[in-house]
Amino acid sequence: MIDFLRGHVVYIHTDYVVLDVNGVGYRVFVGNPYALMNEESEIVLYTHQHVREDAILLYGFPSREEQAMFRKLLEVSGIGPRVALGILSGGRPEEVAAAIQREDLAFLTRLPGIGKKTAQRIVLDLKDKLDVFAVPAARAEAPAPAAAGKPSAWLEAKEALLALGYREAETDRAWSMISSQVTEDDTVETLMKKALQALFAAKV
Repeated sequence: MIDFLRGHVVYIHTDYVVLDVNGVGYRVFVGNPYALMNEESEIVLYTHQHVREDAILLYGFPSREEQAMFRKLLEVSGIGPRVALGILSGGRPEEVAAAIQREDLAFLTRLPGIGKKTAQRIVLDLKDKLDVFAVPAARAEAPAPAAAGKPSAWLEAKEALLALGYREAETDRAWSMISSQVTEDDTVETLMKKALQALFAAKV
């Protein structure tokens, strides 16, 4: 089984990237391929190899935690690789785990491809199996971003960007690029527009 790949991104599609590893191109399905557009140095993708009758597919993740959560989600009846990947594109592993443990169906049904029945099945199958993803107490008690000087409007804008498929690292990068331009009068919509423009400009 291929556990991880280290190489350069040479091609980006809507749902996968091609990673050049020592002259061999591996097609790897990822949650947000365009987040890797500006990666010029070598990257590591932790992978899950999925074998079907007609194909052998690779799914890639930037962290071991996402890889592990992906595999846990595959244990749920009716959850396939594409749905599991969609779930992780909508929430970090610890967020998904916390929602499952507190039976937060509202959070789960906001994730791509998840209806109420599927959310209930996820809770039933995984609620007692996710302690490894628990957020450390020190992190759980840390001040919310707003307390560190980020306007509350940005928190809403960030959640909206995450719901659109952007990753936490991208939204944080966008904030670092626009924070000096933000005013108290900026609305959620204005902040989203500024963040999207910054991310687009960074990719050009």
